[in-house]
Amino acid sequence: MTEKYFDLTGKRALVTGSSLGIGRALARGLAEHGAGVVLNARNAERLSEAAEAMRADGLDVSEAAFDVTDGVAVTESVSRIEDEIGSIDILINNAGMQHRAPLEDFPEEAWDRLLRTNVTSAFLVGKAVARHMIGRGRGKIINIASVQSELARPGIAPYTATKGAIRNLTRGMATDWARHGLQCNAIAPGYFKTPLNQALVDDPAFTEWLERRTPAGRWGDVHELVAAAVFLAGAGSSFVNGQTLFVDGGMTASI
Repeated sequence: MTEKYFDLTGKRALVTGSSLGIGRALARGLAEHGAGVVLNARNAERLSEAAEAMRADGLDVSEAAFDVTDGVAVTESVSRIEDEIGSIDILINNAGMQHRAPLEDFPEEAWDRLLRTNVTSAFLVGKAVARHMIGRGRGKIINIASVQSELARPGIAPYTATKGAIRNLTRGMATDWARHGLQCNAIAPGYFKTPLNQALVDDPAFTEWLERRTPAGRWGDVHELVAAAVFLAGAGSSFVNGQTLFVDGGMTASI
């Protein structure tokens, strides 16, 4: 009986920034639970490689290479997916980037790029997809936030600002769209081994600090995010809205 809450058969998901890291792992996880998945990234070659790897395992995968920070490209691409591939039932706004520098020296152009990639993309894609979802009276939007939606560390204040914005954008989406049958929530990963964090993974001092700071005592593995995404994408979360689910090994629970 409980399987119906996690069965995504017949659903289609668009996952932005899904050629690598967390996005790729989440896309694969949704596909393994029955969803058809549309992968997105700007790099078409890397996107095709990710799609082929998933197809080799018998998964239902399509590709849509477009820039999630370009409003015109987003609107046109979402419409094309809806018309040519199928209705988008699930959206995971995962596209993101990092830039580390002391706040007093942080380049203005890097600030602008972070905002467009981490926040504006979720606004643009979320809005474009929601228009179609609202017409159908149903839909799931999952934004990828961060442990930095709640906490800060030196050298990444602008990134922290963007992830705080994602947490509140998620609340705003739920407030506006829940009455139309949409559930809009966020997942806030802690420290996971991904290409975005590779410099930290390779730093023994940081890893030692992380293992001491995190109650679980280790880095997370990206597959450990899949169940949270499947829950928020499935029928089991039908009355969950505007929430941020922290998957962080207990980091935000302790001091």
